[in-house]
Amino acid sequence: MHEPLTVDIWSDVVCPWCYIGKRKFEAALAQLDGDVPVTVRYHAYQLDPTAPPGLAEPVTEAYAKKFGGPDAARQIIERVTGVAADVGLEFRMDIALRANTLLAHRLLWLAAQPDSPAPQPVVKERLLRAYFTEGRDIGDPDTLAELLAEVGFDGDTVRAWLDTDAGAADVAADIAQAGDYGITAVPTFVVNGTWGIPGAQDADTFVNVLRRLHAKVSGDESDAADEP
Repeated sequence: MHEPLTVDIWSDVVCPWCYIGKRKFEAALAQLDGDVPVTVRYHAYQLDPTAPPGLAEPVTEAYAKKFGGPDAARQIIERVTGVAADVGLEFRMDIALRANTLLAHRLLWLAAQPDSPAPQPVVKERLLRAYFTEGRDIGDPDTLAELLAEVGFDGDTVRAWLDTDAGAADVAADIAQAGDYGITAVPTFVVNGTWGIPGAQDADTFVNVLRRLHAKVSGDESDAADEP
């Protein structure tokens, strides 16, 4: 049996296209149904690393500041909410709270460790749903501990762990590696450390690219292109 493709996904937990892209990528894996073995790893990227730790503001206000006013913010929110609905996601951007995501990324790093009580994609999903659907403050340590407890972690242990700097250097290395790869927007999917797939592509696109790359690395497609 061929070795699985490794797909490293750079994304942020406050990025709407990252949640949409996650759903489309999952749909692609369901279509492949194991024909192309894939190992998924999530990596840190911060859309706004300057967001003050410990403070949260309504995403409507943050978007208005970033995109040129309330009307522009509303149009963007309506668009992403509609696209999200098309893939089965309920976005409640009217109650979403923009916050610094560094602590959330540290927890995603923790979830990737061998002794994690919950797989990393499960933790990623819980954090995304908390932000986009439930209006939870994913920059608040107490909230994060509660969310991790829901997926199998010990909440008190997580809360104490967040008061340390464990995982911080690894998260910083993830962010630096994104820069080394030339990643300037997320989500970005990097296959076997070589091929990049930018953006929230349609499921069929992911399926086609993963099939081609699997054939290429397996030696089953002599005329496979060098790039997807």
